[in-house]
Amino acid sequence: MTTQELIAQIKEKKSFLCIGLDVDLNKIPTHLLKEEDPIFAFNKAIIDATHHLCVAYKPNTAFYEAYGIKGWKSLEKTIQYLNTNYPEIYTIADAKRGDIGNTSTMYAKAFLEDLAFDSVTVAPYMGKDSVEPFLAFKTKHTIMLALTSNEGAFDFQTKEVNGRELYKEVLETSKGWKNSENLMYVVGATKAEYFAEIRKIVPNSFLLVPGVGAQGGNLQDVCKYGLSENIGLLINSSRGIIYASKDENFAQNAALKAEELQQEMATILAK
Repeated sequence: MTTQELIAQIKEKKSFLCIGLDVDLNKIPTHLLKEEDPIFAFNKAIIDATHHLCVAYKPNTAFYEAYGIKGWKSLEKTIQYLNTNYPEIYTIADAKRGDIGNTSTMYAKAFLEDLAFDSVTVAPYMGKDSVEPFLAFKTKHTIMLALTSNEGAFDFQTKEVNGRELYKEVLETSKGWKNSENLMYVVGATKAEYFAEIRKIVPNSFLLVPGVGAQGGNLQDVCKYGLSENIGLLINSSRGIIYASKDENFAQNAALKAEELQQEMATILAK
């Protein structure tokens, strides 16, 4: 999916919501545990109930890898279901991979070629030669960690290097990498005050923003500083939507939570 196609979908749905499919078998409705594939059954119900309210889905691969080969098959079935039934939806493999040379190429092939996700998240700590193999897939996006929402982010990301915070150096340096026009960046919603500074460096890049909802991020604050001329935001909510209920009508309750965010986004876009 191209950036322009993503923007068109945002405008059509009046939504820049991304729903995180982070499935924990201890948290899903118990009646689903009788299914042959409880993870996929849960995802399918959530997707069918919310696809008209969001523009992207983001499975965090750890929640699938934790269940071994069965979990990986559930991930494969989920992305195949999305690509077949809702091809207009943007898909993100939240894998946070990153290694040198051929290893990154293999990671990229796994998620962007074999599983056919539209994008994958990567960690930039190893630098240019760990990210460019992902960027070599010119019809896909690479979503690079920039400033995360966890407590440990302050251990490194905001430390000064040559008088400048490290995350700013990462953003600036990445703009010089091959095919960098296909880069997006992860910026945590709980650090809304940083968005104005980030927009000075990457004014038009899309930012994937986790942390709205269960982690305490505020949508209005993020949009105040983070919206760009081409919208430029994908706001992710996971637990706050998919675990809205453990009853048999869990998917409908998830849709109600998704609609709350979508309606707030529609109001913001209308201004």
